[in-house]
Amino acid sequence: MAEDDTRQLGDTVRDELPATGDDERSEDKQYNPAEEPEKAEAWLNLLRESEKALETWNETCDNIEKLYANLDQLRNQTRDRQFNLFWANLEILKPSIYAKPPVPVVVPKFKDRRPLYQVTSELLERCSIVAFDLTRINDLLMLVRDDLATFSRGVAWCRYEPATDDSAEYVCVDFKHRRDFLHALVRNWREMPWVAAASYMTRPQAAKRFKQYSGDEYQKLEYKVSKESQEVGGADSRERAKVWEIWHKGMNKVIWVGEGCEEILDKADPKELADLQNFFPCPKPAYSATQPGSLIPVPDVLQYKDQLDEVNTLTARIHALSSALEVKGFYPAGSAELSDAIEAAVKTRSNSRVLVPISNWAAFGGSKEVIIWLPIDMIANTITALIAVRKQVIEDIYQIMGLSDIMRGATDPNETLGAQQIKAQYGSVRIRDKQGEMVRLARDIEEIAAEIMCSNFEFDTMLYMSQMEIPTAAQQMMKIQAMQQQIMQMQQQAQQAQQIQQMNPQAQQMSQQNPQMQHQLQQQFMMAQQNLQDEQQKPTQEQVSKFLKDYRTTTMILDIETDSTIQADENAEKQRRGEFMGMMSSLLPQLAALIASEPGAAEFCGELLKFAVAPFRVGRTLDGSIDNLVEQIEMKAAQMQGSPKETAEQQKITAQVQIEQKKIEAKQASDQAQAQFDMAKLQGENQREQQKQQNEFRIAMFEAESKRQTELAKAQQIQQRGRLDAAAHEQKIAEGNQKMVLNTQAAQQRQVDAQQRSADMAQRSNFQQRQQSLRERQAALKPFPTVRQ
Repeated sequence: MAEDDTRQLGDTVRDELPATGDDERSEDKQYNPAEEPEKAEAWLNLLRESEKALETWNETCDNIEKLYANLDQLRNQTRDRQFNLFWANLEILKPSIYAKPPVPVVVPKFKDRRPLYQVTSELLERCSIVAFDLTRINDLLMLVRDDLATFSRGVAWCRYEPATDDSAEYVCVDFKHRRDFLHALVRNWREMPWVAAASYMTRPQAAKRFKQYSGDEYQKLEYKVSKESQEVGGADSRERAKVWEIWHKGMNKVIWVGEGCEEILDKADPKELADLQNFFPCPKPAYSATQPGSLIPVPDVLQYKDQLDEVNTLTARIHALSSALEVKGFYPAGSAELSDAIEAAVKTRSNSRVLVPISNWAAFGGSKEVIIWLPIDMIANTITALIAVRKQVIEDIYQIMGLSDIMRGATDPNETLGAQQIKAQYGSVRIRDKQGEMVRLARDIEEIAAEIMCSNFEFDTMLYMSQMEIPTAAQQMMKIQAMQQQIMQMQQQAQQAQQIQQMNPQAQQMSQQNPQMQHQLQQQFMMAQQNLQDEQQKPTQEQVSKFLKDYRTTTMILDIETDSTIQADENAEKQRRGEFMGMMSSLLPQLAALIASEPGAAEFCGELLKFAVAPFRVGRTLDGSIDNLVEQIEMKAAQMQGSPKETAEQQKITAQVQIEQKKIEAKQASDQAQAQFDMAKLQGENQREQQKQQNEFRIAMFEAESKRQTELAKAQQIQQRGRLDAAAHEQKIAEGNQKMVLNTQAAQQRQVDAQQRSADMAQRSNFQQRQQSLRERQAALKPFPTVRQ
């Protein structure tokens, strides 16, 4: 449903983006990463869509930054004079919104004093305090506060940093610049399907982070120097690429993409990074004012921008008229002696030219006065009127912003104290929402940090951070057994003393005469029983660790808050403490008198005292101290009731104690048997665990040895194959050489045959020539034909 709303809100923006097709399927594919989750185009289209929707706000914020503090403009001597009211208002507003770092507070939701919940809440609170100190939470919230006061939005981003060789695991909370945080276009934060945060990386950083997953895809990122940040001293000259980390709630994925890359750079399961109840690693940003029906912030300065321009216009006019406040006089040009005398008189007070000679005095008016002075009283009256108008405009700005004169440190001495208190009270109404946003943001950061620690941290790390001593199950069992043995020894000593009294009447008579010693023994026995019960109720490391890992159950039982981030007024704090001490001083004597008359009312008085101090937030320590005080009062009352003066009551107590002792003996025997059974069970589990570890070690060694043998055999096979290949190669070379020799011999033989044929042809030609010569000679020797006989 949220994605449909996103498409409806982003129709105007999408019209300006490049489309991949004309049908609805291409539209969905263009903005739906589920179609091709490994491709970056759909993810980048969502980011471009969000950037386009926030572009107007970002451009407005750029202008506000120049209005707030622009060094080049402020150091320009030729600029128009301005009244820097915007800067002054922000410097008043910022400390009112946030002034001191928050302190995490983790307490059980219900005050039933369960040991597991109390120990776990204290452990988590201490770890949260250390985590806030390590992440420099005050510096972060100061940056968020500045963005909230100036641009109406401040963003924080939490992440888990695993342990390395140089540092332990910790929770890091980052501040995100307004251009480095994007989200889906929705009407409110509850409909949010995805959020994204940007980081800037150099090429070596990107290679180290993404090369393992996407190979050389990181090289396609658009690396460039941030010129705008470099101009104001916020960046160096090294090239960096902007990489987006997207947490998509609907697809339950975390994706990293960047401009220029066709494939995603990396992906991860959100639970591997941080198993968060609300999915997103960032709390809802701190907002001041937004456009109705969207999460587009509207800076507060836009509400009184017209008044600021009017103040600056009036200031420029006042300074221009102030420069004209000089004494000027006019006189006839021909009266040289008079003008010289007047100038000489004026020069004793000023070096500037005061009198101006007029050549055509008749055209100037021909006044009979020797000197006509410039009417500067009109200029002065105009300046006074402009100052009054500017003051009224400034008051209008204060009315729009809600900054009372008390908040600015200005007051009217004629006002009463009540009027000033009303101003201080209602003057803070306009900024109370911003204060609440900072408190809410700090609380959300604390909750996310606690979730990250519970789901990702090793329990030993949390113990080290909290500096708490929580026993393991084995340590607690050993201590319980030692206490049980001590109780059994006390029982045996009491039985032996009882047998001696039965056998020796004199010892029995002495025991009856000294009931205080018997009472002390009974008190020691009851104290040992109470200590044993308290030890059995103490939670162990295994119980606390299991409770923390199931954080979704933990949030239903523990309440995570932060104290106020607003600067407390010292006088008001003293007044509240005085009221608290006055209430305690009047209540404690009455409760003490009630307990003295009725010791059984100690528990009721303790609950009443906790109810009385509840409005004064003094923490979990005071509640625990009240409970301890109630227990001490009950024990003291029991001791007073068991004094030697009340012998009849003592006999009744003794009889009850003897009956209880028999019950305790039976219970102790059962508990001892159960403890022995638990110990045997624990030893058996330890043995099984050791055996399991040994088996796993043996299996691992066997697998490692098998793997080594396999790799060795494989290496030998590769080596043997290499030898065979080398031999085959050598044989092939030898065959080639032999073939080459045969070819050479055949070529030589062919050459010899050719030479022989050439010689035969030459010899045949010579023979033919000789035959021809012979025939010619024979023809010459027979000139006449032979006559037949």
